Amino acid sequence: MVEDARAIDYSLDCAHNSLCDLDKLHNPDETSILEEYSINWTQKLGAGISGPVRVCVKKSTQERFALKILLDRPKARNEVRLHMMCATHPNIVQIIEVFANSVQFPHESSPRARLLIVMEMMEGGELFHRISQHRHFTEKQASQVTKQIALALRHCHLLNIAHRDLKPENLLFKDNSLDAPVKLCDFGFAKIDQGDLMTPQFTPYYVAPQVSIAFTQEQQSELIKPENKTPFTTSCDLWSLGVIIYVMLCGYPPFYSKHHSRTIPKDMRRKIMTGSFEFPEEEWSQISEMAKDVVRKLLKVKPEERLTIEGVLDHPWLNSTEALDNVLPSAQLMMDKAVVAGIQQAHAEQLANMRIQDLKVSLKPLHSVNNPILRKRKLLGTKPKDSVYIHDHENGAEDSNVALEKLRDVIAQCILPQAGKGENEDEKLNEVMQEAWKYNRECKLLRDTLQSFSWNGRGFTDKVDRLKLAEIVKQVIEEQTTSHESQ
Repeated sequence: MVEDARAIDYSLDCAHNSLCDLDKLHNPDETSILEEYSINWTQKLGAGISGPVRVCVKKSTQERFALKILLDRPKARNEVRLHMMCATHPNIVQIIEVFANSVQFPHESSPRARLLIVMEMMEGGELFHRISQHRHFTEKQASQVTKQIALALRHCHLLNIAHRDLKPENLLFKDNSLDAPVKLCDFGFAKIDQGDLMTPQFTPYYVAPQVSIAFTQEQQSELIKPENKTPFTTSCDLWSLGVIIYVMLCGYPPFYSKHHSRTIPKDMRRKIMTGSFEFPEEEWSQISEMAKDVVRKLLKVKPEERLTIEGVLDHPWLNSTEALDNVLPSAQLMMDKAVVAGIQQAHAEQLANMRIQDLKVSLKPLHSVNNPILRKRKLLGTKPKDSVYIHDHENGAEDSNVALEKLRDVIAQCILPQAGKGENEDEKLNEVMQEAWKYNRECKLLRDTLQSFSWNGRGFTDKVDRLKLAEIVKQVIEEQTTSHESQ
């Protein structure tokens, strides 16, 4: 209890001390970042949810830092605000300073207001890459890494912040030394936990969004509207931690199928929906019962049954005096980049599934929609008809409701691909995107988004990150709705 009190006092002190840093965000430095830093525009350290991270060098000291650049929008400011609140902890990447500058990239016609976030450089690489470099990665080392991740999460949770994007790519080592600390980064999906963060019931990790909930044909027409929901608050991060521990120990995810296809077999789906997993003898025979116990207690489907962050930190596995010097099989498996890429992709898909409710997308019959734009039209005497829309291009009479529906169709196709016979999913995405673009040509955010996704007017010329596209289109819908309501 004394340790708990100290931890709470520590986090409250950190929150208090970070107020000065938050003032920097409300009043970010508007002088040109180029006066203090040199930026390497060609070298990318990685790609967060909001954009690539580059290298910059402080001119006065020649010290290297990581530079993240975001469009200056409320969502970006919130990301930086939450990161700053948490960044006082030694296991969370520090923010050095924030600039608000107009920046014009080569593909843009004019400069745009952006936040430039200077962060400490993490030279040691991502978690799984680091493990792959250790020919003798032991259970004791896995326990020590877990403890540092758990300490970072406890700090966030004591500040009532859920990270919601806990994955190996967001866990970085400070340097290449043997005792380098691991740190949590990328708060692009973080939220203040007010008890209203929701996720569909039974959403364990490694399963694609389109199969984690059994949708009927009728449900598919009302995209992402599961009947059974349960609050999960910050405990979502604990589930993620359980999966990461499992993979660190054996090299593959707990809900693993040898059938690499978009359709998960019924028996595998049943295991996922019930949180059933195993510890195969071949890889787990030498791993301690303590390690298996912490995994079991974290991978509980019901959040209220899941181990708390304090329970993790108090668990014997994280505090054992035993040697635990058994070499884990994970390092050998993670040397295969294709294996790691597959794990990360599955991980990203399930994280998106856990956040799916934030898209707030619903395709309903118009007569049942409680929509501010439709209410305004009704007051003006215009009565919309189900499934019948007239778009008068010659007179420029844009139907705002149709424009929003077309954008929702894009999100639907990104999350629940529904190509018909003779079509593939890429062709269908191109088709719905063409329709959305036709009705939303005046939207600058959509125009810039399509440009960044290599859209040529008829289709995407490069492979599309559908989950990221869905997130941005959701922002377009919010922006369009706000614009119409203010008119």
